Amino acid sequence: MNKDDGSLEGVVAAHTVLSEVDGEAGRLVIRGHELDEIAQSWRYEDVVGLLFEGFFDTLPSASALRRAIGRARREAFELLQPNDDALLRRMPPIEAVRALMARLPDGDDLPTALRLVAAPAVYTAAVMRWRLGVPALAPDDALPHAADMLRMLHGRMPTPAQGAALDTYLVTVCDHGLNASTFAARVVASTGAGLASAVLAGISALKGPLHGGAPGPVLDALDAIGTAANARAWLEEAVASGQRLMGFGHRIYRVRDPRADALKSALARLGQEGSVNAARFALAEAAEQAALAILREKKPGRALETNVEFYTALLLEALGFGRESFTCVFAAGRVSGWVAHAREQVKKGRLIRPQSVYVGPSPQAPEESGEPALAH
Repeated sequence: MNKDDGSLEGVVAAHTVLSEVDGEAGRLVIRGHELDEIAQSWRYEDVVGLLFEGFFDTLPSASALRRAIGRARREAFELLQPNDDALLRRMPPIEAVRALMARLPDGDDLPTALRLVAAPAVYTAAVMRWRLGVPALAPDDALPHAADMLRMLHGRMPTPAQGAALDTYLVTVCDHGLNASTFAARVVASTGAGLASAVLAGISALKGPLHGGAPGPVLDALDAIGTAANARAWLEEAVASGQRLMGFGHRIYRVRDPRADALKSALARLGQEGSVNAARFALAEAAEQAALAILREKKPGRALETNVEFYTALLLEALGFGRESFTCVFAAGRVSGWVAHAREQVKKGRLIRPQSVYVGPSPQAPEESGEPALAH
């Protein structure tokens, strides 16, 4: 149902082959594949190929595409400058990454697209290292994309389980219907501005706290709760005082967000090798169950289930990302969706130009307003 509140909720603004979000059933389909199918075993590079299929004149084989994304990471790294650490370490990480992304040349071809896909991983790692006072590390173009992002961040090779866990996250968030950042990217792409401009629009929308800036506060809440025994009392007080429980509720999903389950499974697999703090995971599970029970009791008419943010925060924390970098990592996954949507818009759509309804004051004739008429 359309809402006349400026939100465009219920308005169809695009026909897409890229993803379907079924909020009633709790399903996410990425170009014909259920999320559960691809989240457990696909590498991010494979999803890039899936999303890009048909939107460029030629697309290399899966193995060649992986190598091309590796080379694109090196190309992105070469745009870094010696004084970047001094200038950008003082900025919030997502703003620093956005500034670095603006150096990528605009265009609509596959090399441009692959540089845009590769760059957020390179720049997120660089910015986070600069904030620690250590130099950025050059990519290793022979590594898988997720594994190389972790290596560039920490300065050591990740375990296979850690690389697989980050792959799961990047795949899980690669595309999600016509969310705010994807719509922003499509609007800019529809003007013919180019892929880099569209991606910058996506990043700018993503950084808003109502979109991509939300997972960090999940960890703030867990820190404040402290122990599983405190979960119920702390969360009841938070709800009573009108606080929003971060990690619960979604604009589209009326049931549990399927991405939450995909990330919880990835976190459990990571825990099997000891890369997850068991006490932290137990605290999170206790907080999740208490929050769901409280929300059902206190807000029975609302569908407030676990969303992607809850286990995103825990997974990225376990992989060693600081919470201030979470939006950057989100961008590193969602950028493939932005690029694919931008190409789809250019190939199949028109300039996006909705109408507005004027609700301001009506003009008055000069004699009615009491002001002298202007001479002609």
